[in-house]
Amino acid sequence: MAALTCKQTMYFRHVLNCALKNKRILHFNPTRHRSNSAGSSSYDAIVVGAGHNGLVSAAYLAKSGLRVCVLERRHVIGGAAVTEEIVPGFKFSRASYVLSLLRPKIVEDLELKKYGLKVYLRNPSSYTPLLGRTGRGSSLTLGPDQAETHRQIAQFSEKDAKRFFEYEALLDDIVTAVDPLLDSPPPHLPSLTSSNIREKLKTLPAIKTLLKSLRTLGTDSDAFYEFMTAPTTKILNKWFESEPLKATLATDAVIGAMMSPESPGSGYVLLHHVMGCLEGKKGAWGYVEGGMGAVSQAIGNCAMDHGADIFTSQPVKEILIENDAVKGVLLEDGKEIWAKAVISNATPKVTFLDLIQENKLPKDLVEGVRAIDFTSPVTKINVALSRLPDFTADPNVSKNEPMPHHQCTIHLNCENTRLIHDAFLDAQSGTYSKKPMIEMVIPSSKDPTLAPQGAHVCLMFTQYTPYRLNGQDWTEQDKNNYADIVFDTVEQYAPGFKESVVGRDILTPPDLERVFGLTGGNIFHGAISLDQLFMCRPTSQLSNYRGPIQGLYLGGSGAHPGGGVLGSPGRLAAETLLSDFKKL
Repeated sequence: MAALTCKQTMYFRHVLNCALKNKRILHFNPTRHRSNSAGSSSYDAIVVGAGHNGLVSAAYLAKSGLRVCVLERRHVIGGAAVTEEIVPGFKFSRASYVLSLLRPKIVEDLELKKYGLKVYLRNPSSYTPLLGRTGRGSSLTLGPDQAETHRQIAQFSEKDAKRFFEYEALLDDIVTAVDPLLDSPPPHLPSLTSSNIREKLKTLPAIKTLLKSLRTLGTDSDAFYEFMTAPTTKILNKWFESEPLKATLATDAVIGAMMSPESPGSGYVLLHHVMGCLEGKKGAWGYVEGGMGAVSQAIGNCAMDHGADIFTSQPVKEILIENDAVKGVLLEDGKEIWAKAVISNATPKVTFLDLIQENKLPKDLVEGVRAIDFTSPVTKINVALSRLPDFTADPNVSKNEPMPHHQCTIHLNCENTRLIHDAFLDAQSGTYSKKPMIEMVIPSSKDPTLAPQGAHVCLMFTQYTPYRLNGQDWTEQDKNNYADIVFDTVEQYAPGFKESVVGRDILTPPDLERVFGLTGGNIFHGAISLDQLFMCRPTSQLSNYRGPIQGLYLGGSGAHPGGGVLGSPGRLAAETLLSDFKKL
């Protein structure tokens, strides 16, 4: 974090004193986990990593009666779905920052609302101010209010305003058709092509689910195929003519992905981000009260309520294998814990290349894992603010009172899709973007528990930044130089922003890897490109959640259906283990 000025230090004291007077809780309420050494040396199953998927696995296994142990490397549970107080008094969703994709089945099965999950829905959903403009046509706001959305788009194109709802209906039809695939294992190609009839039969349920989805697509099959394979710009250009609308929609096609809207296959990333359902509303996104760590806390509380043990500050050094079967794990402190099965919530690279001796694995599997694309374009910047940003396009009406556009996703440097593509090209040349694409949210505009009274938490998901900067490691100066470019950009849209900054936390791709264990800094545990999806995620050999060693399972976002806070990989891995358990 950058050094604080005298003014910022005085501000810290002021807000902390105010908070104490008001008896505000400034620290994230920790889940009931243990940070001491694991008490038992034997369990039915061990989960490596207490990310949200790992906790989902533990909850399902514990509910089924297994003795489960979760081992987390960090001092706090949640993985990338975590809340941390990096700046005193300000609680950041430090990596993931909004909720939508968490599967409704998991919310229901694990009774997450009972265990404390509370969500604030957002209305509107997105806001794109246009630099240098004021009055009519100075911004584009989209949301569930159809009349207002029509009025907003019509500022730029009456034709687009009419077609937008047809486009949304098409997306809804496609998502409805493919939705069951997110809750089911994909077909396992090695089993399908096996000469063993029993292995072939195991794939039948997955094939039936796939065929049902294809039948449901019906006449939308061509559009679905286009989304899976075409550049987003090709799709959006067929539908719309106004650049602010196209650029706003295009952000969903590249968020978290080292690709441009002009990259083939970027359309799927767009689909991936509209597959959510929150509070019964399709495609809705929201803020979790207490930050994203509260999601992990609720899941962890469910797991522990059913008997699971969760230990923090217990890094796993090695997954132990004996006679081609899992034996347990070895912790970095030398302690061994035995179990018949291990589910890894880590990335495929960490699981198979770091935690298992190479001579224990088939050579082709090792080569396949090494070939996985973990490239990331993301630098996450978490900011503590003394007041709300005041956008020139839509000035604040009342001092420090949130307006609708403060409560949604704010898109900057998104006046047209070419800006996004140019930012991508900068990263391809080895440097960070001169005009980065910025997706900014202010969750404290809805959730008062995140910051001291009158202050705010601002989270910025920025692109594009390479893992290595001009072939060299990032330095602290490099990180601050890039953050300054981001802040200068925000200042252009909202003068006074920089003066309101109290503190900041900058996480480049190497930082995301170091802090959260995200290989390459990739938030999805591997690119969600066509070659790394469905029956090829993370590779065709590993797509059934089973490792090549008896009792070894992959349950993180590197498994189907992929990244985002879905929970499905964790649930499906747990169900696969349960189906095998009697044979282990």
